[in-house]
Amino acid sequence: MTDTKPEEPGMTRQQRFAQWLMDRAEKKEEKETSLESLMKFNVFLSISTLVAVAGATVADYILMAYVWL
Repeated sequence: MTDTKPEEPGMTRQQRFAQWLMDRAEKKEEKETSLESLMKFNVFLSISTLVAVAGATVADYILMAYVWL
């Protein structure tokens, strides 16, 4: 169930606990980095969508002005 590394025979209980804390901190950093990447992608996608919609609207207005003239 838990992903544990094979223990070294000379490790004390405190050393195992310290190792567990360090492993846990590393996993948390990896998770935060992944979430950070997803947030950056989300911002990029949102801006791209807004630019596409605004560009289409501007193109429509230009076409309407051209047809009206």
